[in-house]
Amino acid sequence: MSATAEAAARATATAALQVDGVEVRYRVRGRELPVLRDVSFQVARGESYGLVGESGCGKSTMALAIVRYLTSNGRVSAGRITVDGRDVLAMDRRALRDYRARTVSMVYQEPGRALNPTIRVGRQVAEVFELRGDRRRQALSRAQEMLERVRIADPESVMGRYPHQLSGGMLQRCVIAMALAARPSLLILDEPTTALDATVEAEVLELITALRAELATSLLFISHNLGVIAKMCDRVGVLYAGELVEEGPAQELFSDPCHPYTVRLLRCIPRRDTVKTRRLLDPIPGFLPDPGTRPEGCIFAPRCALVQPRCRSESPPAYEAGAGRRARCHYYEQARALPDSAQGEPKPAYTRTDGERPLLRAVSVAKTFHQAGHKVHGLVGVDLELYAGETLGLVGETGSGKTTLARVLLGLTTPDPGARIELDGRPLAALAQRRPSADKKALQIVFQNPDAALNRRHSVAHLISRVLAKLGGYSGAALRQRLLSLAAQVKLAERYLPMRPARLSGGLKQRVAIARAFAGNPQLVVCDEPTSALDVSVQAAILNLLCDLQQSERVAYLFISHDLGVVRYLSDRIAVMYLGRLMELGPAERVFAGPHHPYTEALLSAVPAIDGARRERIKLEGEIPSAANPPSGCPFQTRCHRKIGTICEQVEPPLAEAEPGHQIRCHLPFQELGREPAAAAAVPTDVQDG
Repeated sequence: MSATAEAAARATATAALQVDGVEVRYRVRGRELPVLRDVSFQVARGESYGLVGESGCGKSTMALAIVRYLTSNGRVSAGRITVDGRDVLAMDRRALRDYRARTVSMVYQEPGRALNPTIRVGRQVAEVFELRGDRRRQALSRAQEMLERVRIADPESVMGRYPHQLSGGMLQRCVIAMALAARPSLLILDEPTTALDATVEAEVLELITALRAELATSLLFISHNLGVIAKMCDRVGVLYAGELVEEGPAQELFSDPCHPYTVRLLRCIPRRDTVKTRRLLDPIPGFLPDPGTRPEGCIFAPRCALVQPRCRSESPPAYEAGAGRRARCHYYEQARALPDSAQGEPKPAYTRTDGERPLLRAVSVAKTFHQAGHKVHGLVGVDLELYAGETLGLVGETGSGKTTLARVLLGLTTPDPGARIELDGRPLAALAQRRPSADKKALQIVFQNPDAALNRRHSVAHLISRVLAKLGGYSGAALRQRLLSLAAQVKLAERYLPMRPARLSGGLKQRVAIARAFAGNPQLVVCDEPTSALDVSVQAAILNLLCDLQQSERVAYLFISHDLGVVRYLSDRIAVMYLGRLMELGPAERVFAGPHHPYTEALLSAVPAIDGARRERIKLEGEIPSAANPPSGCPFQTRCHRKIGTICEQVEPPLAEAEPGHQIRCHLPFQELGREPAAAAAVPTDVQDG
């Protein structure tokens, strides 16, 4: 055996995962389309390896190939995959079953889909232990211990519940418990935190980190959230159109990328100091090549700002870029100086004229639901104003009331008696069905999931034209002209108009949804998590588009998101909600810079930073309380790290103005909120006594 072969054998034996020259093909309509090409990487024992890239680049296909869960039309056509030194592709059915039960586990993006809705959670976790040979009673006991291990409060109660009775964070922890019950040597996590709030995401990530150390498990972490990857991973591989274009230590790769694609990915992300009034984001132009197609030369050449004639004719090898880094780019040394290609001037800062009337005004808005004989307080005394051309960011954990407030404003949910909602000084009917056409078209919405919002049976042209005719009053040639004008506004090429949504990418579908929302010339658009399911490049393009439309149409946005970086980029003011109440409301720069409410402080501390900066996270105790039985006094007092005494438990603080335009609901004086918690604890006696 040669020295090179011996070294490769040693690396394979010591690695938790070794991927060598893997190619995966899918058979579609009689053609075999390669979706992964010559992919090679290694995950050492105990290491966390991140895999990033746009949707369609092959991340999930790589994960499915490792566990041999490819669909029936997919196959690994070349290469080798070994886990703990075992050849995965050579396993027979019995060996494969044992491999999945004992060696490798996978956590999927949507925990609700990974659990059977008709079986109680305890039985599903216990099944993992039964497959390993435990008797039923012993398996149930060990399942409860595992739920305790993943920090689920009252695991005995959770064991008896069905999946729909648990929050998203608890569901994800149950799935992680199932994955780790087998004590796998390799844990694959495919977008495990995409749908989670910042606080729950932070808890799940810390849990994974602790269990990784305890069980000596290696991680393959797949995500388009680069901040999460920077926090969780030792090394990172960047996939583009099925090829690994860059690889290296996480900190070095994110601080000093070597491939133009990685550079552009990182520029798509709103940083802490990136706001729409300072600079546009820098999305990657063009699109991924169609599956099965590959241009001559470098696969990224059609979208690259560094492209040279050599790039179009000669495919680059994986160049060694030093310090354990590799990059498939002939000019990787120039990638660091790639010019910023964001177009247009920074947007002017939002200003409100003296005496300007609010576009939308909500006064004493409350909403009480009735469930199983209990009153559930979805909204409690919300007062809100939104002005033309302004973006109000709405943040808070799941269950805080964000979507309920949006639905009440849109007339999709009826508020409690006594609520008053005004548009341009005129009262709005509680239900949309009772509102005149002018009011209906004034308030529109862009949903999180365009697939669920667009009728897949109709063409893009029909979907937009129907709204133009119904709300805009267009017909004939005028309708066609307005359709083309609107498509151009949202940067939707005319060739997409005859297509149905199923043929479009996620970013294009969201552009269709935005075009439809703007078809009636709205005055206010509710954006409910419109970018959470999108890649960072598509997200950047959508955020820039929203900025452009706002400037040209002077439309107001109510922007709901759990991505605080996106909210900071787009918003002029921020509203923070908790248990149906506004806890803080003020200019974005003041809310983010502080002093701020303790709940806002905890939310901000949970956001992972792309620069790898380590901030001490403020851990909130327990789950968000039930709206059917909220705490007495301050609604946040049961989880607050700055609680000052009985006044917090007995008296609910008002939403008071701490400084001009900045309101906070807290018993602590504003000046005390700006101090470290230890110093703030020594507050005057008269504050403690009320």
